[in-house]
Amino acid sequence: MKIHDTVSYFIENYEPTEQFLQRYHNEFSTHFKEYFLFHCKNPEEKKKYAINQYPLNMSEIQECNNKIVTSICQVVSSYKEEYKVEFQKDVHVIVGCYGSNAFTHRQIIPEITFCLEKLSAEDKYLKVIIAHEFGHALHNILTDNAGMDWSRLQWFHPFTWLLQEGSATYFSKQITEADESVYFSYNSTGDRWLRFAETNAQEIIHSFINDFNKISYQEIFQEWFSINGGKRFGHTRLGYYIGYKVIEYLIERYSEMNAVTLWKEPNFTEEIMLVLQELRKPEMEQVYGDDYYTNKR
Repeated sequence: MKIHDTVSYFIENYEPTEQFLQRYHNEFSTHFKEYFLFHCKNPEEKKKYAINQYPLNMSEIQECNNKIVTSICQVVSSYKEEYKVEFQKDVHVIVGCYGSNAFTHRQIIPEITFCLEKLSAEDKYLKVIIAHEFGHALHNILTDNAGMDWSRLQWFHPFTWLLQEGSATYFSKQITEADESVYFSYNSTGDRWLRFAETNAQEIIHSFINDFNKISYQEIFQEWFSINGGKRFGHTRLGYYIGYKVIEYLIERYSEMNAVTLWKEPNFTEEIMLVLQELRKPEMEQVYGDDYYTNKR
């Protein structure tokens, strides 16, 4: 695994101009390819915004850059000890234009990019987002080792996204310590979001199922998984919470490894729908079964 630091160049040579930004992107074009293809919508507008924003975040970008290699190595070591895996793909550390904060590349065993202008330099937040992204890579490695036929996977199916985000969140919780909300927000702002998700879980899952039956997969991604969505309930990325509840349920039912590798099974989508239907029931009905209310009467 090689960690590519482009941030030191950015800090040492920074000028608040579009010309500098273009030089930076050209100098490290291979490290920005995936970012501009999939993770920075409307890049010209974002570049203009970024030039004004960078000076406000420069000290945190520098502090984050000073810490990130050590934090990555700690996360990788913890996953290696816990799951006996090796991470061999490259890691790219960049200053983006306020698009995505971090992402895995569109590969079976993926490379990973971290965008420091969007990350907190506080240790517990930084380690959780690193653990989440490496959790995605771990998920694919474990699935590959379990004999996955990747040609059969529906990469752009909402249930695939649920399992991916739920598994990455679950894995991050196994090797880091943080408040529960941090595993979804990666910073200090997630308490209200988590309280809403927990309080309204059944209604949220019911709405997700309705959308699954009515709108396109792209619209589902926008509403439930994108930082630009969240129009239904006023909170973005609630699909991450649903995914985590799904993986919790599956692990309790099938064990950790069988749960996270469920997407290799031919009945994967049917199984996820059954789990969602179960999770949208009132909690007492989940515990006691469908005859709970009949027996109460």
